[in-house]
Amino acid sequence: MVTEPAHVTSSEAELLDRAEALRSDAELLEEYARRLRATVDTLAGCPAAPEWSRPTLERQAAACATAAEQLRTAAEALRAHAAAGD
Repeated sequence: MVTEPAHVTSSEAELLDRAEALRSDAELLEEYARRLRATVDTLAGCPAAPEWSRPTLERQAAACATAAEQLRTAAEALRAHAAAGD
């Protein structure tokens, strides 16, 4: 949990809250990517798995990882914007 200085305005606090929510969402997306990759690994040893399943899940995992990084970047931008409002 991030502690805010006492001089933070309500709009800055809202930005910081939103930044924290974005970081939390990024963590969730990273977890989804890990789960998808684990499923890909499981399917690698399953001859009954459809041929399309592994590449599709790999693309979804990559998309989750990319989105997580973008959310982290947005969170940092919000934090910087809130800090600039000092």
